Amino acid sequence: MFADTAVLVERNLITVRRIPTLLLSATVQPLMFVFLFAYVFGATLGGGEYREFLMAGIFAQTVLFNSAFTTVGLANDLSAGIVDRLRSLPMSRLAVIAGRVTSDMVLGAVGLVVMVACGFAIGWRIRGSAADAVIAFVLLLFFALAMAWVGAVTGLVARNVEVAQSVGFLWMFPVTFLSSAFISAASLPGPLRTIAEWNPVTAVATACRDLFGNASPPDFPEPTGWPADHALVYALAWSGTLLVICIPLSLWLYRRSASR
Repeated sequence: MFADTAVLVERNLITVRRIPTLLLSATVQPLMFVFLFAYVFGATLGGGEYREFLMAGIFAQTVLFNSAFTTVGLANDLSAGIVDRLRSLPMSRLAVIAGRVTSDMVLGAVGLVVMVACGFAIGWRIRGSAADAVIAFVLLLFFALAMAWVGAVTGLVARNVEVAQSVGFLWMFPVTFLSSAFISAASLPGPLRTIAEWNPVTAVATACRDLFGNASPPDFPEPTGWPADHALVYALAWSGTLLVICIPLSLWLYRRSASR
């Protein structure tokens, strides 16, 4: 399986080399969000202190949005007949999906590096220990892996690029913005606050802020409750649960699509 996965990862990365705009999509869009929130909205939300608060949310958003590459990539392979050709070969069925997920994880890691450099450029700093920073980045990559498998399930369900793009972003935007990625979840009213507090994006962003040592702006209400107090554990639990569900589900959908 590992050899088959490595071959497909190489195939997908060669595609990126031939179509470099795919790499631009993984980096330019997050940069736009950084400058939009840091300078357009950030001036009224806390200036430099808000930029420190912002970056962990941008990191979480970036790895979440990168799952769209897996969604669209798998849907394109299905509609173009590439998956049918792979099925005729003596190779692992899981490797077809794992190869797409792994290559998109590489793109996501490149995008994360660009975001870190952008964060330093706008004044963000890691104020915690080096060990805590490493844990934060490992958490982000683990969350990215879970989201990539969610993207794989979405792509296998959609089966064509147009539907994949619509369905993929249909759930990404509310999950991202109904969280503490850009604001404090405690500032939201009623049920929205509860949803935001238990949102996995909130857990990842909060855990990363704690590990990076980035405080909230003074006028931001501090998050409370179990998810805020145990953000790292909750984020890891969410990511692990998604992997346990989505890996076998994607394999089942892949086998089911062969009978259509």
